[in-house]
Amino acid sequence: MLIALTPEQEAWLKTHVVVGDVASIEEAARRVIDERIAEERRRAAGNWREVMLVGELSDADLAEIVATKMDPRHDHLNAELI
Repeated sequence: MLIALTPEQEAWLKTHVVVGDVASIEEAARRVIDERIAEERRRAAGNWREVMLVGELSDADLAEIVATKMDPRHDHLNAELI
């Protein structure tokens, strides 16, 4: 996969390689992406019970949970999760 970075993004990644945080720009990019995915999953989970399940759910399952939590027709279900 080939992606185009802004000069600022490339400089940020190169800095982390130079100071020894990571071995390569690719590794730095993977870490940033992995951290963002984890952040979005934590945000989607919403509470500790869902966090416990996140590792066992597919992305489609997580998307369904988020959609349900955002749908006011399911407020009675959301109240049970609190």
